[in-house]
Amino acid sequence: MAHRVRESIEERERATLSSFASISADSDGRRRTEPSDPVRTCFQRDRDRILHSKSFRRLKHKTQVFIDPGDHYRTRLTHSLEVAQIARTIGRALRLNEDLIEAIALGHDLGHPPFGHAGEAALDEALREHDDPAGPRHFLHYEQSLRIVDILEDLNLTEETRSGIGGHSKGQGDLTAFDGTPTSTLEAAVVRIADRVAYLNHDLDDAVRSGIVRDVPGRFLEIGDSHGRRIGAMVEDIVSHSLDSPAVRLSPAMLGKLNEMKDWLFNEVYLRYPVLFPDIDKAKSLVRSLFLHFAQPENAAVGFEGLQGAVDYVAGMTDRYAISTYAQLKIPSSFEP
Repeated sequence: MAHRVRESIEERERATLSSFASISADSDGRRRTEPSDPVRTCFQRDRDRILHSKSFRRLKHKTQVFIDPGDHYRTRLTHSLEVAQIARTIGRALRLNEDLIEAIALGHDLGHPPFGHAGEAALDEALREHDDPAGPRHFLHYEQSLRIVDILEDLNLTEETRSGIGGHSKGQGDLTAFDGTPTSTLEAAVVRIADRVAYLNHDLDDAVRSGIVRDVPGRFLEIGDSHGRRIGAMVEDIVSHSLDSPAVRLSPAMLGKLNEMKDWLFNEVYLRYPVLFPDIDKAKSLVRSLFLHFAQPENAAVGFEGLQGAVDYVAGMTDRYAISTYAQLKIPSSFEP
């Protein structure tokens, strides 16, 4: 019988995974009860629902850091895939639930608006200025990610996947030992740290490729002399300090290096990029203008009424759709070349 496939996977999890791992058969379940799948565990179904969602497909045309990148720069989609790969490597070594890890990793950035953090800042600033007590008061991409899986795409995910998606972000804060301590599951803690490992390394790689920085600083070459070796060194450090432990840990030396890389990237890349490339401010202005347009009741997109609807509609746009929509709304057709 087909249902024995899922049950055998669940039995295998109990027999082989760490005592600190999340067992799919013990999940806290979904907000709406559903019959079990005959073949897949609940975390496998979560992963598949995210993978096949429209929001996930749109990530391929959403900025990671560099707007309008060339073919070899990261997008939100490739970032999510890199996070999933790093997190699964760590999770397998620690005998955690890889299906839950993958589901969280693939879904953690679904709520990012067009133009990456520039778009996120634009929506947040516009909402704070709008100050409508009946509507949203701020914008955070991880809250929007949960809104997508809960409401806009109604994926009905397990509580473990939802908690991991909602708790992954660190912003500009330092990574601390606390971040490896599970507030929901150890798998969520793995994704939270893997997200930092992924973006520090691939943003550094893209920054060198773009020319915004000339070379990798020598103190980071000490970690590894290539992109892959630096990731490998970080993963090995995490695994060696986290085996058979209820927390995900790094050595004090490596934790310091990660925070040093983060500070350097903010100073030399994230904060310099808008100065060197004014298109960042143009992108923020574009997102703000679209939001203010669709927030007007007479301009609301069908099915996206009200202030929250305007947020949902604009945040869901890809970079290129946002540009084409703005051009259609703001640029006279007689000006087209």
